[in-house]
Amino acid sequence: MRLFLFLLILISAPAAAQDIILLRPARVFDGLNPRLHEGWSVIVRGERIEAVGPGLSAPPGARVIELPRTTLMPGMIEGHSHLFLHPYNETSWDDQVLREPESLRTARAVNHARATLLAGFTTVRDLGTEGAGYADVGLKQAIEQGIVPGPRMLIATRALVTTGSYGPKTGPEEPVKGAEEADGPNLVVAARRQIGAGADVVKLYGDYRWRPGEDSRPTYTLGELRAVVEASHAAGRDVAVHASTPEGMRNAILAGADTIEHGNSGTAEIFRLMREHGVALCPTLAATDAISRYRGWNGAAPEPAAVAEKRRSFAAALAARVPICMGGDVGVYAHGDNAREMELMVAYGMPPADVLIAATSGNARLFGLAEKLGSVRSGLLADLVAVEGDPTRDIAAVRAVRLVMKGGVVVRAP
Repeated sequence: MRLFLFLLILISAPAAAQDIILLRPARVFDGLNPRLHEGWSVIVRGERIEAVGPGLSAPPGARVIELPRTTLMPGMIEGHSHLFLHPYNETSWDDQVLREPESLRTARAVNHARATLLAGFTTVRDLGTEGAGYADVGLKQAIEQGIVPGPRMLIATRALVTTGSYGPKTGPEEPVKGAEEADGPNLVVAARRQIGAGADVVKLYGDYRWRPGEDSRPTYTLGELRAVVEASHAAGRDVAVHASTPEGMRNAILAGADTIEHGNSGTAEIFRLMREHGVALCPTLAATDAISRYRGWNGAAPEPAAVAEKRRSFAAALAARVPICMGGDVGVYAHGDNAREMELMVAYGMPPADVLIAATSGNARLFGLAEKLGSVRSGLLADLVAVEGDPTRDIAAVRAVRLVMKGGVVVRAP
């Protein structure tokens, strides 16, 4: 309890304009260059990075934080989160959406936000409350106002689904509970309503099951998707499309979506099309891995079909040089365990340094944040993390968090 109160006070207090901190790690990963900068230091003044490089001296009045044996890097950015969900092996998705009151889910989300921040993820793109309405708007405001600790949030509020294709349902004529149903011209109206209520990104389900036990099929037509993408982009919002089938992915690409979430059954042809159109993939490897383990897989060979498919599709996306978003669908598994996705990306063939870039400057670029976050550069916000060891060689080092700074405020100290 004392630790929590200390962190809350620390996070709630904004950095004074004259606060100066000199960070002395063993090395710096700047988020852009795969090679480390040995012997570099970082000076933070107020909420921003003032200087980066070798041989920096402490300015008068500066607080010096020694970080031996660590790599200092940008605060990591989680690209696909659901702070209002908790692991499915604790409570099924249906039961969370249908039976857990929104107040309980919000209380959990506060804890999830804190765990995410302390794990070194200083920003999240949260892609839907999954039945908790617009509660993410309030959580984001509470974090921004310093009421509760947590990462910076890009939110999608309710998400959008076609009538009848999502769930859970309590009866044949009942609306789904996990997202907002909207079709045809009403789809654009619903997207605008969510944007007006606080959505930073518009999330749609481009394919899904119509009934339990069926395979996923495209839901929205190409025309529907194009209309909502046009309206969202006009409002300055990106569009994220859940799509796992080649047909659903193709529709999302041609409609102008910014990211495709999951992409389980993507083919070489589809990934080439994504590359040509500049559409990024958020592969969510860890969600498939977690669900397979909940169903009894112990992680050894042979892999379940879903895991093997995910491995193949991710390899095809890498081969096609598709822009890769680091996002694991965290909420399916525990918040604070966000590094699980990064470890699987490496295990499935992506070099550790490339994964680190994806989780920092890569996601910052994809989400329109590169002028504020994602790299260790003078003038950017001082969202910084120090980890023990060298994560460009062993990605698991990102779990050994020694320091977390958000906007120049130290929220976790060695």
